[in-house]
This record gives sequence, structure tokens and C-alpha cells, in this order.
Amino acid sequence: MSALESHIKALIRASGPLTLAEFMTLCLQHPDHGYYTTRDPLGAGGDFTTSPEISQMFGELIGLCLAQSWLDMGAPAPFTLAELGPGRGTLMADILRATRNVPGFHAAAELLLVETSPALRTRQAEALTGYAPTWQNSLAPKPQPLLLVANEFFDALPIRQFIRDDAGWRERVVGLEAGALAFGLTEAAQLASLEHRLNDTERGDLVETCGPAEAVASEIGSHIAAHGGCALILDYGAWRVQGDTFQAVKAHTKVSPLTQLGTADLTAHVGFEALAKAAQPAAHSALASQGVFLERLGITARAQALAQNLTGAALESHIAAHRRLTHPEEMGTLFQVMALMPRGAPAPAGLEHGA
Repeated sequence: MSALESHIKALIRASGPLTLAEFMTLCLQHPDHGYYTTRDPLGAGGDFTTSPEISQMFGELIGLCLAQSWLDMGAPAPFTLAELGPGRGTLMADILRATRNVPGFHAAAELLLVETSPALRTRQAEALTGYAPTWQNSLAPKPQPLLLVANEFFDALPIRQFIRDDAGWRERVVGLEAGALAFGLTEAAQLASLEHRLNDTERGDLVETCGPAEAVASEIGSHIAAHGGCALILDYGAWRVQGDTFQAVKAHTKVSPLTQLGTADLTAHVGFEALAKAAQPAAHSALASQGVFLERLGITARAQALAQNLTGAALESHIAAHRRLTHPEEMGTLFQVMALMPRGAPAPAGLEHGA
């Protein structure tokens, strides 16, 4: 039994079952044994691979999209260029490389990385040598325009799950059964926060909520509405999520969320509707699939240009990367994109205004 599993079982014995959010927080962020505080989870030798690690094209197009939004704003200086959960720093490095010839962009940008993992902060510093980023554990940007990107950030924030019952909602919790961790349910209760889900659910349906995600979206939206800017959110999910999407991944393979504690990644699909509502008074774009978004930004033309200098295995890998990012059977449809911007401002390139 791992030290983290022993700790969690002791907590349950002392205080009762944990909400899924409490369980996820301990598994991912425990200061000594948490998944994100103890390792670099990315790449072939890790547990999962994100879009920036697949191809430089992803970060290049994101960078040019943000730079165009900056120009549309009138090229304010200074402004905050921020990333939530920057991984190894690959995405931000590609953004900065793609925008180095945009006049004034780098001079005006103040780089902010929101990262809690010491291991990943080290990797980010290596990737961004010469750019002098500032690291923070939470966003809290300066009162100035904000250009922000969050790629596969919101899916890792702790969720809660509720199953509809005749008498209300029963919360799914993690408790003990014969000494082993097991899922259980609370007694049914009326929940005002889920009143709006009574219209699209039936008895036995499961819905997920993510308070921390809504809090971050609220902070971003309020800041952009007050100071200007744009935020790009890219993640797997849907406008409205229904059903159990809680999962654990270790070495690129799904495992039980109740095993491998602290050594497996825990995630859930992102509900973009909840983010958009929380981000008011900022406006939001219509939700677009990652494949459509990247195609609108010109990824195929960029892929063709890069392919001219490639042959053999390198060319095959390049073609496979383009397919993985955009094809409906790969990441193209599963991953969705939404932007937040001030009301009345144009939507970023590749996106359209929402309702």
C-alpha cells in the first residue's frame, strides 16, 4: 500500500467518505505524494501526450491567433501573456517563436505561467530560457490586458458527481468497503445548484460539476471584461457534459481511478457551458472542434510547407501528427475550443461569436 493510499484511508476512517473533488485533490496535489507535485507526466515515457508535444504547428497557430487578437485590440503595452498549466513549456515556447516577428509583441508581453508543480516549473524554465517568465500558483494577473491560453488545464480540476434520484440528488463519494477504497452514494438531497439540470435528466442519470473550474473562468472573464484581452480554452469535453467521464490514465492506458494513487493522472471532461456562464460579464465564442479551429487557422498549409523539407520516417511522423491533431477519429472532434473576450470585441481568428 502506498503512503498516499494509507493517508486517504486514514482520513476516511476518521472523517467519513470523501467527495470526488476531495479525492482528486489529494491524488493530484498532495504536497509529498501528489501526481502533479512529484513528476513530469508528459511524453512517451510519461502517462499522456498533449497537442503541443505532438507538433510545433499547434503552438505556432495558437501564437499567431493570440497575436492577431492583440493587434485587433490596438496592440496595448504592456499586457500579460499567460498560460494555465504550461506542461513542459513547449506550447509557450512555440507561441513565442511564432510571434517573434510581430512588431512590438514581445516587448509588450509580460510572461506569466500558472503552475504548481516544482518538477514542471523546472522543465518550463529550461524551455523558456531567455524569456524570464513569472510563476504563480494561481492566476491573479496585473490590472492590464490579458492574453491567456489554457490547453488541457480545466480537465484536471477536481469534479463532483451527482446521480439523480426521485427525491433529489445523491453524491458519489469515495469510502471504504472491506478495507478497500470503493465508490458509494450519499442520501438524496435537493440541490439548488443542480435545479437547472432537472430539465434534461432522468432518474439514474449522472452529472458532473467543477466548482474550481468555474471559479477560474469567473476570474478570467471578470478580468477581461474590465481590462481587455482574450482567453483561449482548449480541452476535451462538450458544451454540456452528462454521464460519468471521470478517468485515470497511467502509461497511456486507462486504469481504475481507485488504484495507482498519486501515480496515475485523474481527469474529467470539461463542460464549456458552465465555463461560459461563470465567465460573465465577458462574452464567449461559439464552441468549435479543435480540428475545425486549426483548419481555419491554416494548419494544412503550414503542414504542407513543413513537409517540403522532410523525407522518410520524419515525413511519415509529420503527416501522422497533422492527422492526430485534426482528424475526427483522433483529437479533432474530442477536443473543443472556446474563447472569452470583452463584449463587443471580435472573436479570435478561427472562432465565431457565441449566442
